[in-house]
Amino acid sequence: MKWSGQKIIVKGSLGRCKSFEKEATIEKAYPNIFVIKYEEEKRNVTYSYTDVLTRTVEVDVFDGTNYSPLIPPVVETKKPKDIA
Repeated sequence: MKWSGQKIIVKGSLGRCKSFEKEATIEKAYPNIFVIKYEEEKRNVTYSYTDVLTRTVEVDVFDGTNYSPLIPPVVETKKPKDIA
């Protein structure tokens, strides 16, 4: 898949219970980082793939119709308790 020019939504935390959600476009993708341009601010920001994998930022990818998470959300499952 060609990532350059891909529309995305970036979600993250600003600390102290503040968060952000912004539309952006992927400008370039490299082996360790990717560069995006925020639509509103007309500035470039660099993120590492580690930021996405550790969920420091969440990325939703536009498929032409809808946005969907790049990495599916974590679903917590309860472990059955061992009965002794």
